[in-house]
Amino acid sequence: MTDPFDALLVVSFGGPEGPDDVAPFLANVTSGRDIPAERLAVVAEQYAAYGGISPINAENRRLIDEIQRQLIVQDRSLHIYWGNRNWHPFLHDTIEQMTADGIGHAAAFVTSAYSSNSGCRQYLDDISRACATVGEQAPQITKLRQYFDHPGFVKPMIDRVQATLDMAATAHDGDIHIVFTAHSLPLTMAASCDYERQLRATSGLIMDGVDQSRRVTGTSHAWQSRSGSPAQPWLEPDISDHLLELAKSGASSVVVVPLGFVSDHMEVIHDLDVVARTTAERHGITMYRVPTVGADPRFAELVLELMDEHESGAPALAMSSLGVRPSPCEHGCCPGAQQTSIP
Repeated sequence: MTDPFDALLVVSFGGPEGPDDVAPFLANVTSGRDIPAERLAVVAEQYAAYGGISPINAENRRLIDEIQRQLIVQDRSLHIYWGNRNWHPFLHDTIEQMTADGIGHAAAFVTSAYSSNSGCRQYLDDISRACATVGEQAPQITKLRQYFDHPGFVKPMIDRVQATLDMAATAHDGDIHIVFTAHSLPLTMAASCDYERQLRATSGLIMDGVDQSRRVTGTSHAWQSRSGSPAQPWLEPDISDHLLELAKSGASSVVVVPLGFVSDHMEVIHDLDVVARTTAERHGITMYRVPTVGADPRFAELVLELMDEHESGAPALAMSSLGVRPSPCEHGCCPGAQQTSIP
């Protein structure tokens, strides 16, 4: 049991919502980090191809709308706020508003399902800094636990994988290979957290729930969206390199599952739908991409279940054997060198 929550704070990465936002957004993301100007120019061009708009903010609005709908269904009342690390609405501005509204204790739901420095520790540090900036009157904010194996995440993904697999099997006569993808990490960072282990546990849960009579010849894991120095070793293989190897082995149809992401933001629609798909087509592979969990009602309900679990001692819902992560996280969890991720 703990003090009751009087608000929910959805915390995410943030993204530009117009051409004029791109440069200052990228400056925020890379502040204090040695990112080559050439890399930033490439990323800016990627955003320009989409009108300077990242889908991530619209995706978060959809999720918040669905959480509000779930509250109505459950006849519950709860203030919902939203703050980003790198673009409007900025986290510190949102916490200032929460303070002005008299919020005392808020649950923070982070749009990252797994344990890693960039997906957990950096968010905790950002929340702490924002509260320190606001001052002593800032609300207590408790970050909810990781939810990689929560049924509200796993079961919607099983349905999405199954639907995409059925579509591929109907359209394609040959065998089908499934590739699970997630954002790559430096090896030193990956070694200090459970990121890779959790991803593999979740992909196993998904395959346990999928009808594999649909000519699935195999599954594998690949990584995407690397943004660090070429001299630093990262998790491999890259998805494009992996597709090339699958083509060499005779694969002609591949279902790609962006398991490391909870919404179709830039790293999904560009790195997979454009870059990886182009590689697949160039080498004779028909690629099908599974949608992310997005604003599925079960995912919105997951947020409220995590709050209930922490607040009232409701049973922790977890489908793997890895154990339920504590909420709030342990002191010093998910250490590692800084990573630049640009959704």
